[in-house]
Amino acid sequence: MKLFALKSAPLVLLALAVLVPSAQAAKPAELMAEYTTKAGAPASPERGQKLFTTKGTGDMGWSCASCHGNPPTGKGVNALSEKPIPALAPAFNPASFTDRSKVDGWFKNNCKDVLNRECTMAEKADVLSWLLTLKP
Repeated sequence: MKLFALKSAPLVLLALAVLVPSAQAAKPAELMAEYTTKAGAPASPERGQKLFTTKGTGDMGWSCASCHGNPPTGKGVNALSEKPIPALAPAFNPASFTDRSKVDGWFKNNCKDVLNRECTMAEKADVLSWLLTLKP
């Protein structure tokens, strides 16, 4: 029994190595479509821009633009740590919105900082739809 497990282990590891990255990989437009579907309403770039640039109800009185810039097409700066943040708009940063777990964490943390709550699917769709309109 142990011999079988050892022989099959490389195959299992190979299968996991192939499946795990694809499970996390995403395209910004695909994520926006997913959020839109889950929201049950069309995304609005106008609402997304307004949400991104309006100061929220969080304790610090920040907007998304406070750290990411307005428009978020160049480097931003974290308001607390003062560490640089890469451009957020996908056309200016090809890595932006391509890792589902990072995107989920980004929305969760930043929405709580700005809004004192998590963003809805509609808000995620709106913000991402606006970010996708920003072009060089």
